[in-house]
Amino acid sequence: MVGVVESPGAPATQSDAARWFGPSFLLEESKLRPPSSRPGTVRRTAVLDRLLAAFDLPVISIAAPPGYGKSALLSQWIEETPRLVAWVSLEAEDNDPAVLLAYIAAALDRVQPIDVDVLRTRAPPGTSVAATVARRIAATMSGMVDPVALVLDHTELLHNHQCRDAIAELSVHLPSCGQLVVASRGTPPLPLARLRARGAIMEIGVDELSMGEPEARELLMGAGIELADTEVAELVGHTEGWPVGLYLASLALKAGSPRSAAGFAFSGDDRLMADYLRTELLSRVPRGRVSFLTRTSVLERMCGPLCDAVVNGTRSGRLLEALEGSNLLVVPIDRRREWYRYHKLFQQLLRAELAQREGEVVTELHLRAARWCEANGLPEMAITHAQAAGDADRVARLVTACAQPAYAGGRHETVDRWFQWFDDHGLIERYPSVAVLGAVVRALMGQPAAAERWAAVAEGASVEATLPDGSTMASWQAQLRAFLCRKGVAQMRRDAQIAGEGQAPGSPWRASALAMEGISWLLEGEPERADPILARAVEVGRDRGAAAAVAAALAERAVVAIGRGDWGDAESLAGEARAVLRAGQLDDYGPGVIVHALVARTAAHAGDVSRARESLGHAARLRPQLTYAVPFLSVQTLLELGRAYLALADAAGARVVVREAAAILQLRPDLGRLPREVAELRSTLDTLQVGSIGASSLTAAELRLVPLLSTHLSFREIGERLHVSRHTVKTQAISVYRKLGVSSRSEAIDRVVEIGLLA
Repeated sequence: MVGVVESPGAPATQSDAARWFGPSFLLEESKLRPPSSRPGTVRRTAVLDRLLAAFDLPVISIAAPPGYGKSALLSQWIEETPRLVAWVSLEAEDNDPAVLLAYIAAALDRVQPIDVDVLRTRAPPGTSVAATVARRIAATMSGMVDPVALVLDHTELLHNHQCRDAIAELSVHLPSCGQLVVASRGTPPLPLARLRARGAIMEIGVDELSMGEPEARELLMGAGIELADTEVAELVGHTEGWPVGLYLASLALKAGSPRSAAGFAFSGDDRLMADYLRTELLSRVPRGRVSFLTRTSVLERMCGPLCDAVVNGTRSGRLLEALEGSNLLVVPIDRRREWYRYHKLFQQLLRAELAQREGEVVTELHLRAARWCEANGLPEMAITHAQAAGDADRVARLVTACAQPAYAGGRHETVDRWFQWFDDHGLIERYPSVAVLGAVVRALMGQPAAAERWAAVAEGASVEATLPDGSTMASWQAQLRAFLCRKGVAQMRRDAQIAGEGQAPGSPWRASALAMEGISWLLEGEPERADPILARAVEVGRDRGAAAAVAAALAERAVVAIGRGDWGDAESLAGEARAVLRAGQLDDYGPGVIVHALVARTAAHAGDVSRARESLGHAARLRPQLTYAVPFLSVQTLLELGRAYLALADAAGARVVVREAAAILQLRPDLGRLPREVAELRSTLDTLQVGSIGASSLTAAELRLVPLLSTHLSFREIGERLHVSRHTVKTQAISVYRKLGVSSRSEAIDRVVEIGLLA
């Protein structure tokens, strides 16, 4: 079962969400439960009956501006539908494919236990996971015993292309027993034209969600307000049937507002709505309570102690309970009613009122929230509030601590957002520790130009500083220089040694420093000096939880074993490295590609062609990340892949990876024995016949295209995702078809799935 936490304040040990991302991330229980029906909620009979009648339609879209009761309608539908329902309430933090997929998996797991390994993905940064996500979710839903509906609420908060593409792709791959329900304030992330043409979608909008007089009368009576028929009709006309406008009117009337002033129509004008809120509602609420409402509106989630910290008060928990009881659009988000949130529209109005009443305190409120969250083990919530407050020192400290585990856990988009904040605010130079991490992450993501820019900043910083983990700045700078290896193997070794000497006791970077020192000896043709250092890296990495460094060091030891002709030991070491990657959910972690290359090579030597080709297919998906940013690892990996292809008599595949290695060597020629070994392999290949050209000969650019070919996206849309022209996409697609031996996009999709280029 996928673990979740009961509330944002629960300690990480209460959740096995670490199976996805490590202990830095918690899945929140509140996002996996539909909102509870509130007292006095009106049954939306007409539109609800339409939803219930759409049992066999694969997709339902509910799109309307805020305040039209989309979530409340879905809550009523859930109570009456015979389907099992998996629910996810989306938030801005879900703009990361790995996070979105984890929540969908957790939601499905609550309906029926599933194998989370089937849905886990660590797609290479910058590549599309849409097709993989769609196929895996669809397969999981088709295997469930009873019909299941997956509800995704607030999809308007998703702006990440991969996340939106994943939802769109799922909508066209649903099994016959499955249903996807998408609620959004704007245009939903669905291929509407395609779904309409197939008759596969029901669309519900403003017209269906607006309240008529009977529903308005029921709503008012539920609030204890009785009006004459003419007054109800006038109010419905004034609000245009906008449910939240009617609800606010009922609150205003209950608070004593004149009947002639009650009611507000949706116009999209936040200023007018704020004026209404102020004059007809907040003016009748006690002053102290208004201050609490507006000041706590800076919080996305709130509990008593957090609110106490933000408003400098006491007994906020009791006040939250009272606000919920008053139906003032305060929603509990855990079963113990410790954590709450405001209705999103109400929160927006309160924030507008706060800005007008006392905008000068907003920064201080976010600072207080950031301090409390950091002190109470919620570092990522603290990052959000610290960014809002402009507290760059705190953001830097927290990002320095959170970035590496979050990246290793597959949350690449999340980490990228954190670093982009420093870039957008011109703060890279001010925080060299962030610059170091930013350079490393961008190198791992296959962004060499960005890595170089961040590295230049990091290397220009003073070496006197001590970093949050107790390491010296000089050691981090040296670690970065060794990693980028721009001045040759000998300097790489010296930098790795400096890095190790200056790192704090217990630093997980110590294993990486040892691994790079050992690799430097191996690249200089001294494996007998490399092996004991690599063995030490494995030992230190296991002790300090540095799984990626352990896997890399084991793979390098397999290279040493092959060099001395001990293929049995090499196969054992490569297999152990692969097991470490899998245990740490790092199978698709960029630096781990050398492990897949060594598994392929040892399997080919043992005659296990099937396992060798499987590993080569896995490595091919990661190959676009092999750039000059980490030259020694990229060239070494490409060389091992070339040897594996050659062992399988695949000269075409070997030629492609050798060309890619040679291109990197043009930029980083001082890599010890690697240039000579690449030249020797190229010479060997030159003596062989070309042979048939197949999938193994796909270039890195073509490999980036392959996952997108299997989606609903047009060539123009694919070009937008890859930042190339439609013509370039078409040219690359034709080349892919030729190498795969197919003549159409659909045949290409079938072929890449068959040979394992799509996981």
